[in-house]
Amino acid sequence: MLKKKEKEAEFVYKKVPVSPDEIDIFKPTKERVLVKSNSFEMAKNQIDIVAEKMGLNENITKYLKKVERSLIVSIPIKMDDGNLEIFEGYRVHHSTVRGPGKGGLRFAPNVNLNEIKALATWMTWKCSLLNLPLGGAKGGICVDPTKLSKGELERLTRRYTAEIINIIGPDIDIPAPDINTNAQIMAWIMDTYSMNKGRAVPGVVTGKPIEIGGSVGRESATGMGLFYILEALCKKLNLNLKSSRVVIQGFGNVGGTIADILYEKGVKIIAISDIKGGLHAKEGLNVKELLKWRNKFRFLKEFNKNNYKFISNEDLLTLDCDILIPAAIENQITHSNANNLNCKIILEGANGPTTPEADEILNEKGVIIVPDILANGGGVCVSYFEYIQDIHSYFWTLDRINQELKKILVTTFDNVYYLSKEKNVSLRIAAYMIAISRLAKAIELRGIFP
Repeated sequence: MLKKKEKEAEFVYKKVPVSPDEIDIFKPTKERVLVKSNSFEMAKNQIDIVAEKMGLNENITKYLKKVERSLIVSIPIKMDDGNLEIFEGYRVHHSTVRGPGKGGLRFAPNVNLNEIKALATWMTWKCSLLNLPLGGAKGGICVDPTKLSKGELERLTRRYTAEIINIIGPDIDIPAPDINTNAQIMAWIMDTYSMNKGRAVPGVVTGKPIEIGGSVGRESATGMGLFYILEALCKKLNLNLKSSRVVIQGFGNVGGTIADILYEKGVKIIAISDIKGGLHAKEGLNVKELLKWRNKFRFLKEFNKNNYKFISNEDLLTLDCDILIPAAIENQITHSNANNLNCKIILEGANGPTTPEADEILNEKGVIIVPDILANGGGVCVSYFEYIQDIHSYFWTLDRINQELKKILVTTFDNVYYLSKEKNVSLRIAAYMIAISRLAKAIELRGIFP
């Protein structure tokens, strides 16, 4: 049972009492049809699943399934060769009921509005679950940044910032790095915003270089958070992490960081992949070697070592292992491959890597899934710390960053874990219950304007 002080979730707007045995939360109804492809439909479907479980008021459910605002902008850029190219960009606020929007900015050729809406929605749940005074937002530009020069990339970033300048700011929406964006991109956003405001405004973005208001520990925060959560789970389950076999999909900032941390702790990483595929070795990979290779040559498929076998991303997910960490992009574990997974624990480093259909299959198999809004919360947590430091112009040490990060994440994990046991639900359902109940309470207290 939850202790009184640990019982964080207040279930407001209940229609009727609902017990775990009364409904099948994964069974499609006339009102809720499981959707496989559209990320935003998947996010809304997740709301329906939890709302049904909680007996949430239909008006609140309806409210949470809409985004507050979506901005689509055209970004004309003069290329180095003199030609004009026009790119499309997005910024979405899902909810600012509990505070300013917070969410990353990604540059990728497949970015679209539905994806950004879904990611903004998941950011709302994540901030609420961690009990941060922030809402959910996300942004993106449909572009392949590898085909741009540094000058073109800077002009693209600055023009995009100018186009969305009226809906970002320290008290409105604070962007951060995401796929294919980094500290330099954040520096250009901060400078563009500051030049338009006539003063330095470091709090407009997080993930900046330390020299202009960034925070120590930000770059490794998501990976470090994954480790703290995994460590806490292993203690609850009495598992020896060092004897576990780990598979990681994704070798960017998140996947690379958690791989490095686990390798340093003596954990065996038997497979890891990037966008082109991965490497597999039953006896374990040398992560330090692979990180050096990635930083110099980028793709793992070109790394040659006799005892390493090349493997596709699809096959990597089905390897026999103890812990699978999907740390790439959304919709990787679906109804079509969930039955083939051979892991005991899934630690979601990416946002939305597992569909509701896959959740049903994996829960029936007894796989423990640590959901994205809990597992990868380290990034937004340290982004919040950076935001606080910028506002107060007082910066913390790395020890303090990691200490505060661990305290928030482990406390949140404990709350989710205890609630999942009390209500006999999965960790994902428990996490959503806490996040959504806080939002529902905030909506109740604030009311609907006018």
